Order: sequence, then structure tokens, then C-alpha cells
Amino acid sequence: MPLPGRESPVLLLGPLLRHVDPVSATVWVETDRPCEVTVLDRSARTFTVGGHHFALVVVEGLEPGSTTPYDVRLDGERVWPEAASPFPQSRIRTPGRPGPFRIAFGSCRYATPSSVDLTEGIPPDALDTYAARLAERPEAEWPDALVLLGDQVYADELTTATRKWLSLRRGEHTPAGAQVAEFDEYTRLYAESWSDPQVRWLLSTIPSSMIFDDHEMIDDWNTSAAWRRKVTGQDWWKHRICGGLVSYWVYQHLGNLSPQELAENATWQAVREHSDDAEPVLQAMAEAADADPRSVRWSYVRHWGDARMVMIDSRAGRVLDEHQRRMLDDDEFAWVEAALRRAVDEGVEHLVLGTSLPWLLPHAIHEIERWSETLNGRHLGGPIGWLSEQLRQAADLEHWAAFNDSFERLGRVLVSLARGEHGRAPATALVLSGDVHHAYAAELVSPGGLATRVYQLTVSPLHNEAPHPIKIGFRMGWSRWARRLTTGMARLARVGPSELDWAKAAGPFFGNQLGELVLEGREVRFRLFVCERAGTDGAVLREVADLPLSDPVAAEVTG
Repeated sequence: MPLPGRESPVLLLGPLLRHVDPVSATVWVETDRPCEVTVLDRSARTFTVGGHHFALVVVEGLEPGSTTPYDVRLDGERVWPEAASPFPQSRIRTPGRPGPFRIAFGSCRYATPSSVDLTEGIPPDALDTYAARLAERPEAEWPDALVLLGDQVYADELTTATRKWLSLRRGEHTPAGAQVAEFDEYTRLYAESWSDPQVRWLLSTIPSSMIFDDHEMIDDWNTSAAWRRKVTGQDWWKHRICGGLVSYWVYQHLGNLSPQELAENATWQAVREHSDDAEPVLQAMAEAADADPRSVRWSYVRHWGDARMVMIDSRAGRVLDEHQRRMLDDDEFAWVEAALRRAVDEGVEHLVLGTSLPWLLPHAIHEIERWSETLNGRHLGGPIGWLSEQLRQAADLEHWAAFNDSFERLGRVLVSLARGEHGRAPATALVLSGDVHHAYAAELVSPGGLATRVYQLTVSPLHNEAPHPIKIGFRMGWSRWARRLTTGMARLARVGPSELDWAKAAGPFFGNQLGELVLEGREVRFRLFVCERAGTDGAVLREVADLPLSDPVAAEVTG
């Protein structure tokens, strides 16, 4: 709603620089009222959803390899950059510049440092600290892309400030453990997460690609058929999932689309046609998406010159029948496979797969998830099946390993591409993930005969913390004795072994952290930074790993 006493429109959130290619870019904003939004002489009218106002400005006619500073104007009045901003001016940098291509990535960002109660004891925010670090460095050292791999907001873990806001809005006390209920309350989460100055500048300057994970909707979203039956039977579910999916579409998914995809997207065209009140359009989209995941594809592709990213939805499109569990349905998986093969056909050197959940886990945890899935399917409806389901939900046993058919299928397509069966093999295939509140790198080592180095790179969280049991569990998960023990359990349960094997290359690392990929030609390095306190109020990023991924040179890993 418009702010009282203001005659001119106000920029509430953004700008966010989203899709950028060699000749175009999209810029997203939220304003306090309907208005005309202008960026580099290109304008777009806001659209309204539930009394909130947004715009996506498509900027075309850019030069490949160029850097173009920009400002944002609302009804002709400049509102960005803010007066006396300490940050460099926001700019659009198109691919094609000489030198390496840099990708920053991470996941799991719980609000902002200013909105989190100090008693929660959460370490400093890695994304805030990274933004402040970049602002002091030359543009040549800035990343070309930022990949956020899920849990950009937490709908089910609210800050004290948001619970107080909800109490005022609902007219009743909001207790600890409360969760948001619908779209209007979701907007509060995004405002809380994206309004701090460092991250706001970062998102205005570095093109971002995003995908959801469970906490954008609810913890353990689509873990299993039993979970879904229990939750979807609740009276509040429809409002919750529709609010979550509508807000995700507005705040995250819309910016994932290229100008061409926007022109072909039926939902976006309908929103533009009903811009005075697009909520019914998006409500219908969300209801359809929850009822039939095939109605919306959240997965997408990014073209980055020598690199190609295929972002995979590993949450909304799951097939949960215990006898045919799939991370993606067959049509969606075929789309992913086709996108990867097309990238190889077009001579891409680096395949980048984004998926919120890790594909390659520590071996012991992988075996436990396979064991759990097998027992659930084999003893469905019986006591053992019931106990296995309780364990699955309690221990979050729902990664790719818990969908074995999909785990193996992704492995088969990557092995096929890495052997050059579909043309010249790329230098690397890099699976980027988050979710598990620690970082590690693992390389696929079997089967052999691969011309491509295949890695799992997991970085999480940006701003949260890992409980002590998680730290112990993931440290143990890589140990030989734990692998032997869990493999024995799996074989006793007649769980078939995988043809794939992998080895830890670095980690595990704990703390708030952010990863960087530095790609140049066929070479690529993985750098990991952990955020640490410096003095009473400050924080610094300490590099804890520098791992060459495209040759057998040993990694440099520090303390």
C-alpha cells in the first residue's frame, strides 16, 4: 500500500539485476504504488498482486562485453542509487569480457543480521560480508553471476521482529514457532531478507539466478507421499502453498526468465493483461502447480558463454508414489537431459547443474537414505514401513539418494556426456547444491574412462548455523568405518549397490560461507570462504579452500 503522506512513488525493494545475456538484461523492483519504472530509457508499468506493486524492466540493445551504469526512476523521479550511497554505482555487465568468468553461489539465508535476535547466536552473514568485500575491490574481481540455491526466505522459522509484525497484523499474539500463512505475509519475509544495504547493492549489480527449497514453503516440503497426505489434509495448506508459490513466482522465478522466455510465458502475459490485479491469475497458477506439478516448469537454463547452467527444480515436481519415487517426473527429466546434451552439442566447456539438494552425499548418509527408501517401499503399510517413514521425516532423508531411480539416471546422463558419447566431452560437469548447512567438494571416480571431471560442490549456509548433531553426523558420514557399517545395513536389507562411486575432495567445512567458481577456458577453480567475526561488530571472509577442478593438481586447503 502507498506510504501515508507521500506524493511520489517509493522504491520499497530492489532493484534486482536478474537475467543478463550479451545484449539484454532484466531489472526487478517493488514499489509502494502503481507507477512507471524506467531503467536506461526502457520503461515498464507496475503490476499489482494482493495490494503490492512490482515491475520487471527489460533492457535490450546492450553491447556484448560492456559495462553500463544505471539508475532507477519512478514516474521520472530518480530513486536509485540512494543519496550518499557508500557503494559503487549499480551497473549491468554483459558476458563477453576478456578474463575469467566468476560464479558466486550458496544457499540458506535466514533473514538479515539486523533483524535476527542476538540471543539466537547466528554467526555473521556471509552474503553481507561478501558484498562489503566486493564494494572495496576493482570491478574485474567481481563475480559475473550469483546463484542462490534455495531457502532465500524461511516461511517456517520467523524472526522475533516478524512475529511482532504478525501480532499487529493478525490482532493476536504470535507465539514462537508461528509461520506465515499467505502471500501478504510472505512479502514481509522478502523485505526482511533483501533490504539490508550490502545485499541490496549486491543484488542490484550482480545478475542473480534462484531456485527454491523447502523453507520457502514449509520444512520437509514433498518429502514423501505420507508427508504430503498429512499436510495437504490441513485446512491451512491451500493458503500456505498458494502464498508461497505466488510469492516465489513474483520475487524469484520471474527474474529467472530470459526476454524471449517472458514473451512466450503464458502466466507473465496474463499478469500483464491483468496488471491492476494479477492475484487471481497467480492464485490459479499456484493451485494448478500444487495439484499437478507438470503444469509449471520451475527449472530453467542460463547461457554463460563457455559455461551453461541447467537449474533443476528438486522440490515441486517430485513423484512421491513409494513404488516409483522420482525427484523429477519423466517429462521434466527428459527436458533436463535434452538441455545438457544441447549444451555439449554447442561446445560448452563447463556444464553447471544447480539443484538445491546435493546429488552426491557423504557415503554413509547416502546408504542410509537408500536403505530408508527401500524399506519404505517394501514394507508400505506395515510396522517396518511406518518406522522407516518416521525416521525419514525426522532425519530429513530426502535428498537425491532417497530417490534412487533419479540419482542413477542423473549419473547415467553425466557419465554418458563425460565419455564423449554425445560429442566432444566438456572439461567439467559441476553440480552446485546447498541445504545441508556445511560445505564440501566430492568428485565422481567410478565408472572410469571419463574425459570430463564431474564434481558435487555443496555450500550452505549463507546465514544460519548447523546444529551440533549435524556437524557430528556429516563428519562421520565421510569416514570409512561409517561407510562400511551403513553399506552392511543396506546389503542386509537387500539394497542394490550403485555403479557410481565418488571421493571427497575437500571438507567438510562449517560456518556461514560462500563459494566461488573461477572459469577460464577449460580451467576452473573452486574457492570457499567462511565468514568469521572480526572485532566487536565486524566480519571477514577467510578462504579455506582453493581447489583446481579441471586437472589433477592437489587442492590447496587451509586450516
